[in-house]
Amino acid sequence: MAAAARPSWWQRLRLRAWVRDGARLLLLLLLLGSVQGPWHVRAGQAVEYLKREHSLSKPYQGVGTSSSSLWNLMGNAMVMTQYIRLTPDMQSKQGALWNRVPCFLKDWELQVHFKIHGQGKKNLHGDGLAIWYTKDRMQPGPVFGNMDKFVGLGVFVDTYPNEEKQQEAQKRRYSPGVQRVFPYISAMVNNGSLSYDHERDGRPTELGGCTAIVRNLRYDTFLVIRYVKRHLTIMMDIDGKHEWRDCIEMPGVRLPRGYYFGTSSITGDLSDNHDVISLKLFELTGVRTPEEEKLHRDVFLPSVDNLKLPEMTEPPAPLSGLALFLIVFFSLVFSVFAIVIGIILYNKWQDQSRKRFY
Repeated sequence: MAAAARPSWWQRLRLRAWVRDGARLLLLLLLLGSVQGPWHVRAGQAVEYLKREHSLSKPYQGVGTSSSSLWNLMGNAMVMTQYIRLTPDMQSKQGALWNRVPCFLKDWELQVHFKIHGQGKKNLHGDGLAIWYTKDRMQPGPVFGNMDKFVGLGVFVDTYPNEEKQQEAQKRRYSPGVQRVFPYISAMVNNGSLSYDHERDGRPTELGGCTAIVRNLRYDTFLVIRYVKRHLTIMMDIDGKHEWRDCIEMPGVRLPRGYYFGTSSITGDLSDNHDVISLKLFELTGVRTPEEEKLHRDVFLPSVDNLKLPEMTEPPAPLSGLALFLIVFFSLVFSVFAIVIGIILYNKWQDQSRKRFY
């Protein structure tokens, strides 16, 4: 039998080129899939895309105090190798981490990987941390290290029961149906008119809440905030089972676009380490009907359907110099006119009194 002909040199060169081009094409497809492809897809639901400009993870590049950083630190917050520490386990500290880029997504999901730990024993630690989606950023204040009367959404991981301790100091007891177990997660939507009631742990203004035992755990703790078609959902993974557990479900939540994401923490007489390991924001893309598009138009002030928030009343504008001068001038003219009229009437009354005696 005749031996098979060996391929010529140019055939071998062409075959190598085909293999090389195929490998390059496969590598390009893999890269495109990893950069532009969805994070994961839920059956029949929205597709999730990671938004890097609103996300933060190790090695924490783009964090600093300069105007070019995507994330800014405030107060006592520090960048470490494995986490960003908002506050150390020390008294009277506060820190925050804020995204510089406003978010214009309609539907989104924020996954927060955090850790709260310290030396304090039961109910001798505090105060907790907050996750924000608000109009203003980098504004220190008393609400977990952020300003009071904020505009937007606040989600609070509260570790100290202020109201319960006050009740104990007054030798009063909660009824079993009212008492909470701390740490406690709650949420609040504010249009700038409401104050967070720290003494009552935000109870008067909360949308809902749940108990979340998150301190000094040996496994990772996560919180997810999902906002889809005016529907706010907050879930947690704090049991080490890699499963989301429902905490808050609230329809009819209207949040404007163009607000900022951030997280903050504060300590007082009691303290804890409050660490953020990662913040990952996903854009949720789903099909909207024309009716849903009309129903879910952009809003300019946060609100919740069937929940009456006090309307914002703007303070009156200060008077200009000319307006103030005119008010003073006409007031003086009116006063002089009133005095003259009074003198004329008084003289007439005296004349009439004299005529009575003649």
